[in-house]
Order: sequence, then C-alpha cells, then structure tokens
Amino acid sequence: MQAFDRLLTIMDELREKCPWDKKQTFQSLRHLSIEEIYELSDAILDEDMPEIRKELGDVLLHVVFYAKIASENTNKIGNHNENFNIEDVLNTLCDKLISRHPHIYGDMVATTEEDVNKLWAQVKQKESNNEKSALAGVPKSLPALVKAIRIQEKARNVGFDWEDKTQVWEKVKEEIAEFEEEFKAGAAFDPEKAEAEFGDLLFSLVNYARFININPETALEKTNKKFTKRFQYLEQKAKENNQILSEMTLEEMDVYWNEAKKL
Repeated sequence: MQAFDRLLTIMDELREKCPWDKKQTFQSLRHLSIEEIYELSDAILDEDMPEIRKELGDVLLHVVFYAKIASENTNKIGNHNENFNIEDVLNTLCDKLISRHPHIYGDMVATTEEDVNKLWAQVKQKESNNEKSALAGVPKSLPALVKAIRIQEKARNVGFDWEDKTQVWEKVKEEIAEFEEEFKAGAAFDPEKAEAEFGDLLFSLVNYARFININPETALEKTNKKFTKRFQYLEQKAKENNQILSEMTLEEMDVYWNEAKKL
C-alpha cells in the first residue's frame, strides 16, 4: 500500500537524520512498546475510535522501528546477530497464519471457535516436535492476571479442563473455605500460606470467569475506572465544601460516595 511505503520511507529518514531515532535499540524501545500497548488497551476499553486509530499507528510504528534496526544488523540480542527486515517479518507472519489455519488453507475441518483453538494448539505442538510444554509461549513478563488467563486457555486446548461451570464454582467455594481457614480464631497465622491460598482463590475465580465468557482483566480494569471516577467525585465535593478528606469521617465521605454511585 502507498501509505505503508510512505511509513517505511519516513522511518528510513528518521533513522538517518534524527538524533533520537538514530540512538534507539531493541532494549531502549522495549518499555516504550509496552506503554503503547497499554495505551491502546485504554482506548479500546473507552471505546474511543479516534484514539484507537491513533494508538494502532503507534504500535505499528514500533513494529516498523524494530524491523528497521534489525535490517541494519547493528543490534545484537544474546547470541543472535541475524538481520531481517520488514518484508521478512510480514512473510513470517503470513506463513504462520496459513500454517495455523489448516481448516482454511488445508484439509482440516473446524466449525466452531473451540475446534479452531484445538487445531491451533495441535499445530503449535507439531511445530515444536512435541518437545515444548503445552504452556510454552506464555510470556514470563505478562501481568499475573493476564498470565492466568493464558495458562488456563492453553491447558484447555489440550483437554485439561473442567466439564462445566458448576464444577468450577464448587472449586471457587472450596478455595474460599481454605482461605478463610487461615484466619480462624486461635489459629497460628502463616502469611506465606495465606498468600498461597489467596493466589489459589484468584486463579479459580479467573477460571470461572473464563467459563462464563467474562474477561477478568477487562472486568477488573472497568471496576478500577469506576472506583477512580467515584473517588475523584468525592474529592471534588470535599474541595467544594472546604473539607479535607483525611479529616473527614467515613460516614461523611460515604455521603458523597453514594451521590457518585447515582451518577
């Protein structure tokens, strides 16, 4: 496309002429790339189409930037020093998409989303000659909540899963009981064990959310935004009435909080 060629030309010019762009490496861009993904995520949650378009452009810029650096063969990662360019990136992606969709580009059959997920897992296992774990490919640096979702999805793809949501909810109740057990009166409190039980409870809740088609990370982030909006309303009302939050009683703050809940 003409627009993509234009982007590549601009990237070449920036890499040659701009002092900041010339200095960037894979390592220096990494944290910025993570930030861009989170900004895209925010725009999606806000359903802000103009902002989504803008953030998608920023993400694409980073893809092109990494490929440009690699094509120069100046950035070494670990023991690898193989150069590639944006064309290699695109062809690798196309080859993978064709390979991972044998029901479209081959003779396999998949009529449901579940069928596609199982095929995807099978193809990935064959590509690794069955030497890698079914859980391979879950990034270590993923936030724990998102990582739990991906781990459970990958386990499901090879058949390791509950049969129905009732079983999962029973597991949630079991984990709640085990967590509560750590706080029984008279019992010696073990912080490490309580932490472990809380982790088990969170993992089981993520599992249940998956069974009822709720993304727990999205649900929690929406609650974060809701809490923030209500709390900021509380702060604003206190300011308007010359009140200081730290000097107010919880009952006084609850008046504003309940007003915020009605908005």
